[in-house]
Amino acid sequence: MEASDLRVALFSGNYNYTRDGANQTLNLLVGHLLSRGVKVRIYAPTSRTPAFPPTGDLVSAPSIKIPLRGEYKLTRGMGNRVRRDLEAFAPNLIHLSAPDRLGHKALEYAEKHDIACVASYHTRFETYMPYYGLGFLVPMMIRAQTRFYSRVDEVLAPSQMMGEILHDWGVPTPVTRWSRGVNHARFNPSRRDLGWRHSLGIADDEIAIGFLGRLVKEKGLDVFARAMHALDERGVKHRTVVIGEGPARDWFAQEIPDAVFAGYMTGDDLGRAVASMDVFFNPSLTETFGNVTLEAMAAGVPVVAARASGAVGLIDDGVTGLIVPPTDIQGYADALQRYCEDDAVRHAAGAAGHAKAAGYKWDTINQTVLDTYLRVIERRSKR
Repeated sequence: MEASDLRVALFSGNYNYTRDGANQTLNLLVGHLLSRGVKVRIYAPTSRTPAFPPTGDLVSAPSIKIPLRGEYKLTRGMGNRVRRDLEAFAPNLIHLSAPDRLGHKALEYAEKHDIACVASYHTRFETYMPYYGLGFLVPMMIRAQTRFYSRVDEVLAPSQMMGEILHDWGVPTPVTRWSRGVNHARFNPSRRDLGWRHSLGIADDEIAIGFLGRLVKEKGLDVFARAMHALDERGVKHRTVVIGEGPARDWFAQEIPDAVFAGYMTGDDLGRAVASMDVFFNPSLTETFGNVTLEAMAAGVPVVAARASGAVGLIDDGVTGLIVPPTDIQGYADALQRYCEDDAVRHAAGAAGHAKAAGYKWDTINQTVLDTYLRVIERRSKR
């Protein structure tokens, strides 16, 4: 089979109505597939005011807003309109990007019609629960995800550690690593701008420790704030720069009142902001890869991160950054203090990260997915 013979139905819980790392990745994938002659149809919730235009043909799936997180939607299954459109499109491969109700219905459709089915893993939903007082649901969510990913032909995981986690859960499905790329023209050391730093009140001799992401507690904001408090107690000179917006902004601002909140950024403005940091701090445990970590590395910024699926395998500990046990506040403070007080070590780690990030190219990485599609269909044909 050739790429031009593929008809891929992609199911997503959020393709473009709210911008996040997962749907940025999916849109880039669809763009790559279309450039190779693949026919693609996307099924996902939509909005009258989407965050950005979708890549490819997007069909609206029924959904409702998620309680406590109104910026996101919960799918309600296929509905007759989506089912009719899917039948008319007649896919020969179905790609599931979330184990939500829409994903389950699409999986049932694939099984009923004997269609090849691939799932990609983007979000560690089970890690969100403790942040909302629902930690007791974690075992149930792991069991549900295990059943879901055990029913597909192949799983695309963004990191080696994430693949190992799936296998540890008991998922027997083959796992292929689908890493992530970076826009090297946008994220590189040449974007550093001292004038922009000055506009935020950051002096040349201050070490800017940056946070980048949606301001929601599951991004590790509590750990970030506690680590900043530890640096303050030690008398380590630094400034905190926060890039992003979200429902926890006011809470975060109260926790670190001396931080500079630069707001939400995209495009070249974001590239400038990242390159203008001195250290990037990412204590999140919910990432499956850590796109923002890779962007910081590409910009020549050393990273301090949690020992979790978003960092292990991406950061070379002690070379491109420092990895710390997830709840070790003093360990984070030690790592941050080292970069704040040793210019040579900080610059060396930044340069090493930039060199490593050069190997992460979107076209090469997304070709892995297309190759996986073709391999899965060929494998099924030999049954």
